[in-house]
Amino acid sequence: MQTANVNPPITITMRHEHVTDALRDHARRKIEGLHLDYPRIIEAKVILDVQKNRHIAEILLFCANHITIEAHTEGKDMYAAIDETVEKIARRMRKHKTRLLKKNRPHRNESIRHLQESWFNEEALDHPEESVTDPVPYIIHADKYAVRTMFKEDAIMELELSDRPFVLYRSARRGCLTIVYRRKDGEYASIDVPDSAS
Repeated sequence: MQTANVNPPITITMRHEHVTDALRDHARRKIEGLHLDYPRIIEAKVILDVQKNRHIAEILLFCANHITIEAHTEGKDMYAAIDETVEKIARRMRKHKTRLLKKNRPHRNESIRHLQESWFNEEALDHPEESVTDPVPYIIHADKYAVRTMFKEDAIMELELSDRPFVLYRSARRGCLTIVYRRKDGEYASIDVPDSAS
């Protein structure tokens, strides 16, 4: 069991509604029940949101060694959403510990399959005449993303611990920007981003 910092500070925020004492106590008990031996939880944030009968619970754990574990769930009610999100967090914590306990880290050329590049000219387009029309505008949500220097194995671990579809990082081995993501078949793939100055 976790012995140090057994009761980390827990911040509970409710959007669009007033958080009840019963809901606050339920979320706090669930977070306090996450005390595994690793990683050690330093701070926890719970964000609850109600949008037109949608109950969304998001939990962020700030742990020792600069580890951040996050998960969110939409449930039929807020209690169910909190319970399912805590289960996701617990699975990710166990997975993180399991990966760290493995003695042999995967070789850098065996852990990720690299993508093959293909080049096409305009004749490959099905409807080239439609490409000149104005594009349909998309709503883009701004998101802050800190690019850290790390090894590929650490980027894969960070990908498993979050809900993000990819991890962008600077390779500690090669010094270039790299994107790691999970493919549909469950394998991992990486894309090196060329330096614009070169």
